[in-house]
Amino acid sequence: MVTNQRVSTFSSETSHDLAGRWQRVIRRRSFLQGVGMAGATLSTGTLLADDKSNKKLSKGDAAILQFLAAAELIESDLWQQYNELGGINGGNPSYMAALQNMDGDMSQYISDNTDDEMSHASFLNAYLMSKGAQPVNLDMFRTLPSSKATGAQQIGRLTNLMKLNVDTSYYTRYRSTQNPDFGATFPQAVKINNQPAIPLNDTDTPPNTPQPIPPTSVPARRMQAIANTAAFHFALIEQGGSSLYPTLALQVSDVEVLRIVLSIGGVEIDHFGLWHDKLGNAVSQPLAGVTDPETGVTFPDLNSPPSEALQTNLILPEPCEFISASLPACSVIRPTSTQNSGAVAAVTGLTNDQLFLGQSQAFFQAVMALAMAADSAKREGTN
Repeated sequence: MVTNQRVSTFSSETSHDLAGRWQRVIRRRSFLQGVGMAGATLSTGTLLADDKSNKKLSKGDAAILQFLAAAELIESDLWQQYNELGGINGGNPSYMAALQNMDGDMSQYISDNTDDEMSHASFLNAYLMSKGAQPVNLDMFRTLPSSKATGAQQIGRLTNLMKLNVDTSYYTRYRSTQNPDFGATFPQAVKINNQPAIPLNDTDTPPNTPQPIPPTSVPARRMQAIANTAAFHFALIEQGGSSLYPTLALQVSDVEVLRIVLSIGGVEIDHFGLWHDKLGNAVSQPLAGVTDPETGVTFPDLNSPPSEALQTNLILPEPCEFISASLPACSVIRPTSTQNSGAVAAVTGLTNDQLFLGQSQAFFQAVMALAMAADSAKREGTN
């Protein structure tokens, strides 16, 4: 349950200060090109809690939890859409069948992941209120359209799942001995651009449940490609959380807040491990080779020819550079630097994936201001 109370004002920082810092972020990282954030003036009265109402949490800890609450509300919104169509009680049998071509338990996993994210959002907001801090409410931004396919509720959404650019470089990153925190970059495993992850309408739905594996009819190929996109997107979302939570944990001051961040973050890592495993079935036999007949997006066989850089059953992180290049390689979550996996980086990544396609300027201002405040948090007693 999320309160209808809106997030109130910035704390001691003025709009001018935040706008100036945002300009520095733009110059340093070249974030959010084309989104129109560079010249935005951030208004008061809509975003963060005032210090006077935040009696028990430090300013930094409150900012971290408020951003994480916003992130969990965003995750809950996208997972709810997946759950309505493909969850254990989903309303679109053809989409469910295409998901289950990858694993018979996919619908159960989707429902469980949805429940987890909703519990995170509810808990974080309730905890903020218990400490006298403002909770986060994004209901004013639930303006994006729903899918018209059978099973989807016709309600406003925070997120877009109908035209995604899915960054699949996490797949090659975790099979590499390199680390993005040391400057490494990674190729896409599958090129997924402008592709739906849920059926747009009932035209996308084959008249009968797709039984052949791989699907043979044009409608079945389309639905399977949509489901395959969802599988890669599931892992993309959860690997982002896998990096975000430990990154922000480094900036937490209070031990109880640290316990919260690490405990919820552990579940995000668990989610990523699950979806990282399941998506491999979309790009190995017998499903490999499916091409969306409308967009041309293709899901090749990543096991042919054999390559450790793409092998589908190599789902555990390869040891890589960590802390110092002079130290032995270590199997770790990566990245965990503020620049690559902090709150601003998370919002930027989701924006580039078109998850927020169609959202208002006010939405970007609100979420980015929360992200900047979280990234600015300092562990008490440090410089």
